[in-house]
Amino acid sequence: MDKFTVLTGVAAPLPMINVDTDMIIPKQFLKTIKRTGLGKNLFDEMRYTQDGKEVADFVLNKAAYRSASILVSGANFGCGSSREHAPWAILDFGIRCVIAPSFADIFYNNCFKNGILPIKLPQEQVDKLMDDANRGANAVVTVDLNKQVITGPDGGSISFEIDPFRKHCLLNGLDDIGLTLQRDAHIASFEEKRRVSYPWL
Repeated sequence: MDKFTVLTGVAAPLPMINVDTDMIIPKQFLKTIKRTGLGKNLFDEMRYTQDGKEVADFVLNKAAYRSASILVSGANFGCGSSREHAPWAILDFGIRCVIAPSFADIFYNNCFKNGILPIKLPQEQVDKLMDDANRGANAVVTVDLNKQVITGPDGGSISFEIDPFRKHCLLNGLDDIGLTLQRDAHIASFEEKRRVSYPWL
């Protein structure tokens, strides 16, 4: 998993509440177990018409936001089914940070496991960032995880809270496998002792 330290990029506004995982990545794209290739289908039913043409007024189809790395959205983001394909699609598109007043618990946890930083903020602060994001290509925002600060295009800053353990994992690029491998020497030692003590197993 890639480390998350400081992210500077364009923030895309998605002023919708209850954005569910089926909206993020519709069910027909859940056949794969690969974490790559889903970005093109992120928000598929909102980004494309039924015949596959881009919907011009959808935010991620606008020239200013095609390379957005931050998404600002409404409350209860990521609700619905627990599909891990949702954060996979967000990450594959290039978005590494989602800012909203609240998140569905399973989606929130899955973000951390996939290198995405979900930030919960009070509604009034989300509204401020939403206004910033509406500046188009000038909506450049910096998220500093170590300092736990978001800096907007005008230089104003907003502090955010994050669980210290999750912060540690993101800063060091540690998913569940990475955390386990930190104990590799202990695991190998245990396995060797077990092999000697119980050779018939």
